[in-house]
Amino acid sequence: MKTIKALLLAFLVSVVPQVTQAQNTAMADELRSSGKIYVVVAVMTTIFLGIAIYLVVLDRRLRRLEKESKNKKA
Repeated sequence: MKTIKALLLAFLVSVVPQVTQAQNTAMADELRSSGKIYVVVAVMTTIFLGIAIYLVVLDRRLRRLEKESKNKKA
């Protein structure tokens, strides 16, 4: 759970300044006016969530393997 919170915090800290800067660009205005900005945000969110879920699953597997390794040594 700590991993998810840390990833979410890192995502917000890195994305929020970029989003505020993007509001002043012509490309962002065009995407917003045509409604395509929502597609961009959805794709970015999907990619981020996929990576976050992959990391959580990988972390759980590693913890389990570490426990099994410690049990075999003991």
